[in-house]
Amino acid sequence: MQFPESWLREFCNPPLTTAELADLLTMSGMEVEELKPVAPPFAGIVVAEIVEAEQHPNADRLRVCSVDAGPHSKDGPLQIVCGAPNARVGIRVPLALVGAKLPPGDDGQPFEIKVGKLRGVESFGMLCSARELKLSEDHGGLLELAADAPLGQDIRQHLSLDDTLFTLKLTPNLAHGLSVYGIAREVAALTGAPLKMPSFPPVAPANDQRVPVKVEASDLCGRFSGRVVRGVNPKAATPAWMVERLARCGQRSVSPLVDISNYVMFEFGRPSHIFDLDKIHGGMTVRWGKKGETLKLLNGNTIELDEQVGVIADEHQVESLAGIMGGDSTAVSDDTKNIYIEAAFWWPNAVSGRSRRYAFSTDAGHRFERGVDPALTVEHIEHITRLVQDICGGDAGPMTDWQGKLPEAKPVTLRVARAAKVIGMPVTQDECAGVLRRLGLQFSEGEGTLTVTPPSWRFDIAIEEDLIEEVARVIGYQRLPATPPLAPVMARVRVESQRSTHDVRHALASLGYQETINFSFVEERWEQELAGNADPIKVLNPIAAPLAVMRSSLVGSLVNVLRYNLSRKASRVRVFELGRVFRRDASVQAGDSTVQGIAQPQRVAGLAYGPAASLQWGQPDKGVDFFDVKGDVEALLAPRVARFVAAEHPAFHPGRCAAVELDGAVIGHVGELHPRWRQAYELPQAPVLFELDLAAVQRRDVPQPKPVPRQQAAVRDLALVVSEQVTHEALTGTLRADPAGLVRGATLFDIYKPAAPSADIPAGHRSLAVRLELLDDEATLTDDRIDAAVAQAVARAQAAHGAHLRG
Repeated sequence: MQFPESWLREFCNPPLTTAELADLLTMSGMEVEELKPVAPPFAGIVVAEIVEAEQHPNADRLRVCSVDAGPHSKDGPLQIVCGAPNARVGIRVPLALVGAKLPPGDDGQPFEIKVGKLRGVESFGMLCSARELKLSEDHGGLLELAADAPLGQDIRQHLSLDDTLFTLKLTPNLAHGLSVYGIAREVAALTGAPLKMPSFPPVAPANDQRVPVKVEASDLCGRFSGRVVRGVNPKAATPAWMVERLARCGQRSVSPLVDISNYVMFEFGRPSHIFDLDKIHGGMTVRWGKKGETLKLLNGNTIELDEQVGVIADEHQVESLAGIMGGDSTAVSDDTKNIYIEAAFWWPNAVSGRSRRYAFSTDAGHRFERGVDPALTVEHIEHITRLVQDICGGDAGPMTDWQGKLPEAKPVTLRVARAAKVIGMPVTQDECAGVLRRLGLQFSEGEGTLTVTPPSWRFDIAIEEDLIEEVARVIGYQRLPATPPLAPVMARVRVESQRSTHDVRHALASLGYQETINFSFVEERWEQELAGNADPIKVLNPIAAPLAVMRSSLVGSLVNVLRYNLSRKASRVRVFELGRVFRRDASVQAGDSTVQGIAQPQRVAGLAYGPAASLQWGQPDKGVDFFDVKGDVEALLAPRVARFVAAEHPAFHPGRCAAVELDGAVIGHVGELHPRWRQAYELPQAPVLFELDLAAVQRRDVPQPKPVPRQQAAVRDLALVVSEQVTHEALTGTLRADPAGLVRGATLFDIYKPAAPSADIPAGHRSLAVRLELLDDEATLTDDRIDAAVAQAVARAQAAHGAHLRG
């Protein structure tokens, strides 16, 4: 809601500065999102009239004007050289006198007007356009003022430029704040300043014409009022004061009849509609739409209707979308002579969400779906009628007013003791009564209670807490005492065997990954292709059509983040995410992180793309591969040691994917993106990703103290020839399985496969070089014991894998 401060102060003018008024509204729940001056600072600009305008002798596009600036032209008209196309005799325009300061430019410094010479002719000032004064972007010519603008008057005073635009960010329950008068009513209640009550004297009918109206849907419309006005002049000019106020509310001027309707909407929160009477066929019917009906709206769109949308129809066709927008067929134009003014009460539930079905929104729909006062339809039509007659002329007909079912004002009781407990400070019954009285709420008093009957303009008062909120905000949140909590504060110490999610984040950040946060609802395609989920959990009311299902994997989100970065020319991407995934699970019943039949475990996933390291001279440029990310996973899980077992995953390359195992359980996968999806998602290279169970990542082994060995370890290197089907992990595991406990470690350090098979390394075999570490904590190892332990290790490898020593 945007409005000028000056308009608000016409209804209620408290002794507060602009900043104090903004703070008051914000602290009362009507957040002031922005304060913006109507015009930038400038000085020395006055109203002037062009009395002569002659062609410049040395320039085709310049004119030499004689300008009367009233008291500022003591020695006669001022000579001004001007290049504006509309510089002509008789118009009144802004004149920047010598010494005037125009609005600051891009450098932030004001521009000072001096005596100048243009093509040999002196100029004692400058005639200004709206753009030069930074009042608008219109640079088509001089800003033409009203013909009766006082000569010599400061332009800031004449155009009321010392004003401020308030932009309020209102919550949906504050429908009564969607008008200047509604906000003034709140200011009066908050400050105690007097409120100027509007009056709506009835307009005497000058003709007896009526439009018969039939309301068939009482659940759509609760009240329908209207009046005919004949003989209007739609070509009349909208008054400058109305155009100015509409512009400062963010509404451009269209035509006098449309402007009047919009003006009253901003003034009193009353959306209305003006029909061209001669385009209405017979009477009007208020009803729900019918499937197959169509309506061309004022915005040019043609929409298809159904039984869920309210309409106003005549005997031939639908004429208006109820409470939202009028139809093009009965729109007023320059040829309009007779009009029908309509103001109605549309039930909020009958209007809510209808605009979004057709992908547009209107100020009228925004107000009706929150609730518009049903009590003043007739009075507001009287106000509109008087404005129409003052601007466009015309003879009014009699008022018609149909009333059906209207909102029922159900009494709400406020317990003073309960209010004091909820607010957190003592309040008396007299204080509560004073608040309700200032808000204009009718109430009756009991012993410690106040029973309020909500007025017609308050749709947000339904329960006791609503009244408690009113008491708190009018008394002032700043009066609430700073009371410390009385509950005992107990430090919760995390067990040493579990690290926090922040520790996991820090560990990944130290590895060069940046955190990203994505929606939990994703494209269904991601689930089917990257997670292998043929039956994802669907979102009942998605915020966008593509975001239609809940994710069961984080891989799709990270691939999408990669695409976003690549579209912005990023060459190296390292991202990770911690988040929940959503999977169907019949065994799940309830819990802090679950819903009936749906498991919501947390996962951690990462993606690496581009060079393995940032550009530098110390190492060659190499693209990231499976083993780089595998190393990152190992570092993330350290000191726990994971097993990486070849596996398959819907998102990953079938030959470059491994399941990550801890304590014999699979906790996730790591791998390179499948070539099919790299091509489908238009990626220049395949990224490498991992996705792990967060709970498993958070578990860690607590280091156990071990004495420093008194003996030195011995190392021996073996080159064992094994079949290519034997993995190095299986081989080293067999070597470490020493019953005597002497072999403490077995590390693979080389792999050799000859170009051609030989007697030593036949076809289908390879040589694995392994370093054995042997240690006895109690006694020094002799060569005999070492040789025996090595021989036993070779024997175990031969028995288990058919290995033999190379050479």
